[in-house]
Amino acid sequence: MKFKSKYSALLVVFMMSQLAFSQKKDENIGTEVVNVVKPYTPTISDAFKVKETPSFEDEETNKKENIEYNIFSFPVASTFTPAKGKAAGVDKSTKEKLFNNYLTLGAGNYGNINAELFITQELDNSNYIGAMLRHSSSQGGIKNVILDDKFYDTALDITYGSKSREMSWNADLGYHNQVYNWYGLNPILYEGLTPEDIDLLIGDINSKQSYQTLNVGGRLGLKESAFKDAQVKFTRFWDAFGSGENRFYAKPSLEFDVMDEKIKANFIFDYVNGSFDKTYSGGESFKYGTTNIGLHPSFQINKDDLSVNIGAAFFYSVANAENERGNKFFIYPQITASYKVVGDLMIAYGGAEGTLKQNTYHDFVQENFFVSPTLAITPTDQKFDIYAGLRGKLANTIGYNMRVSVINEDYKPMFKTNILDYDSTNEEGYTYGNSFDVVYDTVKTLSIYGELKADFSKNVSFGINGTYSAYDTNDQAEAWNLPSLKLAANLDFNVTPKWYAGAKVFFVGERKDQFIQQSFLGDFVPIDVTLDSYFDLNAHIGYKHNERLTFFLKGNNLAGQDYQKWSNYPVQGIQGLLGANYKFDF
Repeated sequence: MKFKSKYSALLVVFMMSQLAFSQKKDENIGTEVVNVVKPYTPTISDAFKVKETPSFEDEETNKKENIEYNIFSFPVASTFTPAKGKAAGVDKSTKEKLFNNYLTLGAGNYGNINAELFITQELDNSNYIGAMLRHSSSQGGIKNVILDDKFYDTALDITYGSKSREMSWNADLGYHNQVYNWYGLNPILYEGLTPEDIDLLIGDINSKQSYQTLNVGGRLGLKESAFKDAQVKFTRFWDAFGSGENRFYAKPSLEFDVMDEKIKANFIFDYVNGSFDKTYSGGESFKYGTTNIGLHPSFQINKDDLSVNIGAAFFYSVANAENERGNKFFIYPQITASYKVVGDLMIAYGGAEGTLKQNTYHDFVQENFFVSPTLAITPTDQKFDIYAGLRGKLANTIGYNMRVSVINEDYKPMFKTNILDYDSTNEEGYTYGNSFDVVYDTVKTLSIYGELKADFSKNVSFGINGTYSAYDTNDQAEAWNLPSLKLAANLDFNVTPKWYAGAKVFFVGERKDQFIQQSFLGDFVPIDVTLDSYFDLNAHIGYKHNERLTFFLKGNNLAGQDYQKWSNYPVQGIQGLLGANYKFDF
């Protein structure tokens, strides 16, 4: 091996020397002709594997040492005993028990008393009976009022009904007694008079008025039938001055499917007939009455997020007594639509609706207890109510509603103070300018409404709403006693499981009224009156002694405003009412 290495080294040195020598010769080596007989084809020599086993220089290979592991264990005494597994419990709030009956009693200043009793009892699996008795009264005492201002309001309603899978029905019977006083005497009648003269004036005025209402009615509903339900009600209403009124109302409803479309049809029969003992000036008795027969068909279209209800209302009005309007036929639109713009977060809605409203002496009294029993009663032709709005949710617990509407009404009723006629032969307690008449006019109303409701939690809820209205009258100088602005807000919350509280605020803007007085020359002079805006703050607090007994304290007009809802009719000041509510079962 050493010889071969030396020989190779000499060979390499010789070749390098020859290469160096050749570079020194003349670079012009001339030309030669080379004839290639066979092309050169290189080959790769066969690869071979060295079969020689390499040898280790170490004389001896190290051997692995065997390692043995030993565990030295000894017992340990223990007194631990594992407990059995148990699922974690969930705290459940105690479910409030519901009672079928309750009794509420309360009393406060001004001699105010409130009482309410509700009773219901299931006779068997389908039949039931219920009754409600309500009473509200005050002994008066309003500041600067010289006439009696006490009132009584008592009502009793009884119902008997039955429910089953196929049908449900109920029969109702009710009686209502109301006693009020025309205490809103205009101060110009007694300003400057001596106390003796005021006593003489008061002695000639019987300001008491009482109203009686008796109603009988019922309702029938069928679940699997084209005849859905029917409502029937008869009302007899009369007062202490010989006035009387009868009203019969019936409304059967049909509902059926035609070509996958739901068709509805409501039939309306509304009959009113009544009479007054005399006119306001003392003339002879007169009668009034109207029968309205109506048909209201409609069908609904639902497509994705769009819902449209298309219908119309047809009425034929028949005058039962002397009526300048006579018999007439009316057609009204009944179209509503809603579209889910962003699911339940934003829903756009709108409509165009009209109807023939039946006015009654009973309804006017419930709106204004101080009307005179000498009213002209005629229906209101609401030609259309076109509106558009948005409603939805700002969050899971906050809802909103905004609406703009335009209403066109013919024969719209408005309350206006009666004239003070010294020469009138009618010397009843309502003829001293202390009662109200009903006047009619064609009125167009632009109304903007907004509402916000929030349930911050199961213990706190809040709501606020407001309405702005602009009126355009045809014959009357003003929209009498109709406010341009109304606001209302309420807050209710549970302080603890035992204590709860709440508050309500009402705001009503300015209203216009007109007082017509006879002058010394016999002329009637109109005097415009502006009633100031007012707000009324009411609050309540309650304590739940147990599941049956609750104590409460209510306060009304807590701001102590001496406002007038109607002209010359101030309300009571700060009012407090302390009472309790008791729930029970038989």
